[in-house]
Amino acid sequence: MFDYAARRQRLWQALTRPGAGCEHCDAFLVTDETNVRYLSGFSGDSSYLVLGEHRQFILSDSRYDTQIGQECPDLELVTRTAAREMKAVLAETLGGQGWRRVAIESDAMSKATYDGFAAEMPAVEFADTRGLVLALRAVKDAAEIALIRRSIAIAEAAFLQWKQDLRGDWTELQAAYHLENLIRQHGGQGRAFDTIVAGGPRAALPHAGATDQPLGAHNTLLLDWGAKFQGYCSDLTRVLVAGDPPPKLAEIHAVALEAHTRAIAAIRPGARLQEVDAIARDTIAQAGYGDYFGHGLGHGFGLQIHESPRLSPTATEELAVGMIVTVEPGIYLPHDCGVRIEDDVLVTENGCEVLSQLPRSLADNRIDFR
Repeated sequence: MFDYAARRQRLWQALTRPGAGCEHCDAFLVTDETNVRYLSGFSGDSSYLVLGEHRQFILSDSRYDTQIGQECPDLELVTRTAAREMKAVLAETLGGQGWRRVAIESDAMSKATYDGFAAEMPAVEFADTRGLVLALRAVKDAAEIALIRRSIAIAEAAFLQWKQDLRGDWTELQAAYHLENLIRQHGGQGRAFDTIVAGGPRAALPHAGATDQPLGAHNTLLLDWGAKFQGYCSDLTRVLVAGDPPPKLAEIHAVALEAHTRAIAAIRPGARLQEVDAIARDTIAQAGYGDYFGHGLGHGFGLQIHESPRLSPTATEELAVGMIVTVEPGIYLPHDCGVRIEDDVLVTENGCEVLSQLPRSLADNRIDFR
C-alpha cells in the first residue's frame, strides 16, 4: 500500500540538500518509533533504522525477526541478542560500512542516549537534525488519506450508535468506555487518544478527563474522541444537549461555530498557518470571548494524534496540498460552561475538503438519556 522506499529516498534528498547542514553525512539514524514505522512499515518497537544512500538497515531483536521479514523485507536486518545493547549493535553496523558522519533525530533522542552513543562510538560524528521526518509526515499521500477517511468514518459510526445508547445513570467513564468499545465493533483498532467526556461546567476544562460523575447530573456534554484504523487517527469534538441548552452555552456555541466556519473557508494551499488561526481567534475576540480561547486552532494528525503542522498564532509555515488538520475553536468559561467544535480538514488543490460529516449545531446534537 505504501511506497516506503520512496519515503526514504525523499528523506535522503531532504538530508543532503544544500543548507541542510548534513550534506556530507554518510547515513541517517532514525530512533523515533513512529518515524521508523513511517519509513519502513515496521509496526513493532525498540528498533532503529540506519539509512545510507545505497544500504539501509533495521536494527532490532529476535522477537521481531519474522515480523520484520513480513513488513519490511527490503531492509537489511541486524538482530541483537539479549546480551548486547543496541548501541553496540549500532557501532558495529556503522563501523562495518565505514560510516563516520551520521545524522540523528536530535529532537527525538534523550541526552542519556546521545551520551551513550558518543561514548560507544568516539570516532563517529553525530550531526543534529530536527523535524526532517515530521516534515515528510505532514503531507499525506493517497493511501494515508484513505486510511484517515476510514478512521473518521469509524469514529462517526460509533458516535451515532453511542448517542442512541446513552443512559443518564452512566458515569462519564462508562460513557467513554462504551464509545471506545463501539469503535472496535465498527472495525477500529481502538481509541486514538483518551476520550474526553465532560458534563456541565467540566466542559470548561479543555482536556477534561472522564470522571465518575453521572451524565444525568447536567444537561450538556462535551465529547472529544477519535478512532484509530491501521495506525491512523481521527479527531472530532461535539457538544451535546439534553433538552434546551443554557443561554450562555448557546451563545458561545454560536460564536465558536462561526469561527469554525470562517477558518475552514480560509484553508487552501499557501495559506499561512497563523493567518488561519487568526481568523478564528479574531471572530471569538470580537464577540468578547478572546480571553477564553487559549489553545491553537488545530493540528495535523496521522500516525500520531498530534503532528505537524500546527495552526497557532506563532506558526509561520504555509499549508500544502495533502496536509490534514483539525479545526477546533473553543470557548471555555471557568466554572460555567465550555464548547469546542472540531472537524478534520484535508488541504486540496482548490482549497479544502471537510472529511468529517457529523452535524455541528446544538439542534442536531440533542440527546435523550435512556
